[in-house]
Amino acid sequence: MDAMTETKVRELDLSETTLRAVNSLLQGRSVEGVDPLEAGESVVIRHARGAHAVAVGMDDPRRVVIQGSVGYFAAGMNQQAEVVIEGSAGVGVAENMMSGIVRVLGNASQSAGATAHGGLLIIKGDAGARCGISMKGVDIVVGGSIGHMSAFMAQAGRLVVRGDAGDALGDSIYEARIYVRGAVKSLGADCVAKEMRPEHVAELEELLTAAGFDDDPHEYTRYGSARKLYNFNVDNHSAY
Repeated sequence: MDAMTETKVRELDLSETTLRAVNSLLQGRSVEGVDPLEAGESVVIRHARGAHAVAVGMDDPRRVVIQGSVGYFAAGMNQQAEVVIEGSAGVGVAENMMSGIVRVLGNASQSAGATAHGGLLIIKGDAGARCGISMKGVDIVVGGSIGHMSAFMAQAGRLVVRGDAGDALGDSIYEARIYVRGAVKSLGADCVAKEMRPEHVAELEELLTAAGFDDDPHEYTRYGSARKLYNFNVDNHSAY
């Protein structure tokens, strides 16, 4: 390998080092008795064993590979980093992510990508309920199916689902766009199927390619807001 492209890799073992120390190192803080991470140095985290809040709050363009499954809020508040989870993830993976890439090679529990503002979240398997809840600009690509109330109050960004979607998809959606290849059990309030124009086909193809899939984008249906909840309607006054 060319010395100019060689990347240093640091192994951090959660069976030997505390989670607090590991996260401190990833966040650029000093830890007594441990050399600080160098700029761009890649990290492999061993023996995750379902630990919560692994690799949270990073703001550095480094690659972090987590060996095994993780618990709640893994890779939350991520900025710039690429995080690969070699297993499944608990509630709130990539919650409030701002940028970077988070890849889950297994399944994800509820609220994947919740409130995330940017970046790309890729889930190879299925995602649970409320995937992309209140998403604010993130792109989420799910290789399998998603649960109920996904993209609830989704404000911006794109959610791509290669499988099926549960009840109340896109309930109270704003300007986010949803693409589903499979069946949708039901649509939420103000969410409707929309025309797939050439620009949507192009952006979907780009998202699928970025996530490592080669589906035909013409197999997907686009969903979005009917914009009927944007303004007060006097005929609905009794509901307020």
